[in-house]
Amino acid sequence: MSDWNTKIIEEFRAHEGRVGGPFTGAPMVLVHHRGRRTGRELVSPLMYLPHESDDDTIYVFASKGGAPDNPDWYYNLTAAGRATVERGTETYPVIVREVIGVERDRRFDEQARHHPGFAEYAKKTAGIRTIPVLELTRTTTA
Repeated sequence: MSDWNTKIIEEFRAHEGRVGGPFTGAPMVLVHHRGRRTGRELVSPLMYLPHESDDDTIYVFASKGGAPDNPDWYYNLTAAGRATVERGTETYPVIVREVIGVERDRRFDEQARHHPGFAEYAKKTAGIRTIPVLELTRTTTA
């Protein structure tokens, strides 16, 4: 996974936030976070859903490809409550909030409509876990 992510990160940076292959045309963001146990600086490339009316807010989905457990970045972000994102050519700090209930379902369903692979991930996790949705909102403080 590390080599896979490294290639995506390099392509993202070389092409002003655009990535090809299975991510062609998909909105991508690089989320910088710190390992909650290791303290290491980490970067996770993620697809995101833009907020419909607030350009400072995006949503990311802890799908882990439909795995039975949440990705480590999810725990790192929820523990810290803050992160930094690279979006296009811009880098800025964000506040992290987990979206739950009806709002979570609405955001996830919208992402699945735009990118059907997310509906497949939900089928794989049905009865095991609900894929978390995180809201990342730009802030002026790191």
